[in-house]
Amino acid sequence: MAEEIINRVANSKLEVFDLEDYYPQGKRILFDIKDWLYEGFVLREKDFRALVKDHDWSQYQDTFVALTCTTDAIVPDWAYMLLSIHLEPYTNTTVLGNLETLETSLYQEIIQNLDITSYKDKPIIIKGCSKKPVPSSAYLMITNKLKPIAKSIMFGEACSAVPLFKNTLSSK
Repeated sequence: MAEEIINRVANSKLEVFDLEDYYPQGKRILFDIKDWLYEGFVLREKDFRALVKDHDWSQYQDTFVALTCTTDAIVPDWAYMLLSIHLEPYTNTTVLGNLETLETSLYQEIIQNLDITSYKDKPIIIKGCSKKPVPSSAYLMITNKLKPIAKSIMFGEACSAVPLFKNTLSSK
């Protein structure tokens, strides 16, 4: 008679935390202002303000925008502030930086507001191998948030998890 195969992972008390589950849906846009600068390097205020005034800002409705300049131009802070003012009625979020900065900012807000009480005194696996662009910094943020309440923290998959932390003072 064949021995029954038991899925010990499914029957364990392990809690899997997948950052991908919290990925905010929506289009990401890298708004590079180099094209709005004279020869890609010089901000001429009158010309810049005219471009801002004439631009169709509604195209950014419900998007996540990262403002950047990919040339070595010296861009005054007010220019990004002005763009942000015009984007604000339309975008979900606007940040200064690249797309990774944008993702980090989104996850920072999500993790900060996350209720983690259901993970108290439990062994947790923070799932890796994301199909979505979850920034590395999000893994650090969630680890730091879970550490004070977790029984243990591992990274990866249940079948090949890397142990990271074990609470020796845990009540369980």
